Amino acid sequence: MSAVSTKPYLIRAIYEWCVDQGFTPYLAAMVDENTRVPPGTAKDGQIVLNLSPDATHQLDMGNDLIEFQARFGGVAHMLRVPVGNVIAIYARENGHGMAFEVEAEEASGMDADDEVVEEEIELVDVSAPEHPPEDSPPPTGGGRNHLKVVK
Repeated sequence: MSAVSTKPYLIRAIYEWCVDQGFTPYLAAMVDENTRVPPGTAKDGQIVLNLSPDATHQLDMGNDLIEFQARFGGVAHMLRVPVGNVIAIYARENGHGMAFEVEAEEASGMDADDEVVEEEIELVDVSAPEHPPEDSPPPTGGGRNHLKVVK
């Protein structure tokens, strides 16, 4: 009997914490042949998705797949993200959450004899101090968030 990974349970727990606190849960995932997202929405093989109850419909966070409906450009799409492809889940407002290793073999459905190509994935710390130090330069970029809101 093989044990189920703790990863899907931790993803669900962080999601529930975000919703309970009034935060917007964001999910960062690797996009591969097992991931279903609208064409052109992934960047560099990754995607960040808004999982808030207002942005999703029929959200099902299972042990193997996260499936839901979401609108992109006003058109509803059914999305599917293997749990093995999840890079992180966090609150948009403060960056608190959890990052994970991508489970390459499980995510791609490869056999043990298949060659695994490792790709380094860079996570960006989106948390910011509540009060920046007095001697720090003013923020650049017009104070806009670098994440794209996906509805």
